[in-house]
Amino acid sequence: MDIKGKARYQRQILLKEFGLSGQEKLYKAKVLVIGAGGLGCPILQYLAAAGIGTLGIVDHDVVELSNLHRQILYTVADVGRLKADCAAERLSQFNPDIEIIPYPLQLTNQNAALILSKFDLVIDGSDNFPTRYMVNDACVLLHLPLIYGALSEYEGQVAIFNVAGADGNRVNYRDIFPNPPKPGEVLNCAEAGVLGVLPGIIGTLQASEAIKLISGTGEPLVNQMLIYNLHNNQTYKINLKPAGDEEKSGPSDLDSFLQTDYDWFCGFKSGGSEVKEISSVAFREMMHNNDYTVIDVREPEELPVASGFEHIRLPLSVLRKQVPLIDKDKVILFCHSGVRSVIAGELLMEAYPGKEFYSLKGGILRFQ
Repeated sequence: MDIKGKARYQRQILLKEFGLSGQEKLYKAKVLVIGAGGLGCPILQYLAAAGIGTLGIVDHDVVELSNLHRQILYTVADVGRLKADCAAERLSQFNPDIEIIPYPLQLTNQNAALILSKFDLVIDGSDNFPTRYMVNDACVLLHLPLIYGALSEYEGQVAIFNVAGADGNRVNYRDIFPNPPKPGEVLNCAEAGVLGVLPGIIGTLQASEAIKLISGTGEPLVNQMLIYNLHNNQTYKINLKPAGDEEKSGPSDLDSFLQTDYDWFCGFKSGGSEVKEISSVAFREMMHNNDYTVIDVREPEELPVASGFEHIRLPLSVLRKQVPLIDKDKVILFCHSGVRSVIAGELLMEAYPGKEFYSLKGGILRFQ
C-alpha cells in the first residue's frame, strides 16, 4: 500500500514527531485485542482508523442489548451475533486497507500461546481476572508488550507491561497484583454498573498508548499506571517496580503455563463446586415450587429487578458476615451473571451441609 498517497492518514503524517515513518510502523504492526466489549470497541475503532496493518480480535461472546450503551461498534441489528465476527465486518468496511483477523473463541491457556505468538503487541480489554492473569503470563513467556486496561465503577486504569524502561526493568501484571481478589470481591461492569463513556475513555487511552509505543513517539506508560476517576476528573500516575525474586509468581515456561488452572487460581473451582448449576429452563420449572427457597444475592441497587416469582433478597456482602436462617431443604440462588450465586451457595453449604443448593447458570441477565 502506498501510505504516502493515502489521504486517510494525512493529518497524523503531518505531525513532526510522527511523520511518514510513524505511519509505516503502524502499517507493519500486528496487534491483538483481547475482548471486543466496552474497552475493545474504542481500541479497535481507533487502531483501525490509525492504520494498524493487522488487527486480531479475540472474543467468544455475543452482542446483547445491554452492551449497546458502551460497545458502540454494534447496533440493535447485531444482537445475538458473535462480537468478533461482527466487529471484524464493521472494521473492514471502515478501513478496507488493513487486515482484520477474528477469533470467535474462548481464549484458554491451551490456545493462548499459539494465537498471541502471531502478533507483536497485545492489548487486554478483558473483564475478568482469570483472563488477565493468563494473558499477562503468556505475554511474559512470549516476550510480548502488553497494554493493560481495567474498569471499576467510576475509575479506570491503564499501563504498559513487559517493556523495558530506561532502567532496563520490565514490570508485568503479577508484579503489581501478585494475588487475585476473592471471587465476588471486585465486581465487573455487568455486576457493579458503568457509565458508557468510561470504557470509551480508557479504551481510547489504551489505543493511544499502542500507537505511541509502535511509532516511537511521545512518552508511553512504560512501567507506569495512569488512574482516571470519571466522577471527579482526577488523574494521577504511579511508577511501577518489578517484584523481588522471592516474590516472583507465574509459570516459568510454556509447559507449566499449559498446566496452570487460571480459574482455580482466581478462586473459581472449574466445575469442582458442589453447588449445582441449573439452566433458565429448569429455573422456570422450579421457582414456583414451594419446596424451594429462592434467594437473590445481588446488592440492593442492582438491576434488573427480579419479578414474577417469590424470592428473598440477601446480598452476598451481608451473607459473608452473617448466615441467615433457612428452613427449606432446597435453595435456588441467583445473581447477575452466575458467579456470586455459586460463592453464596458454597458459604451456605458450610452452614447447612444437609441442604441442596442450586445456582442459576448465567444469572438473572440470561434469564430475563
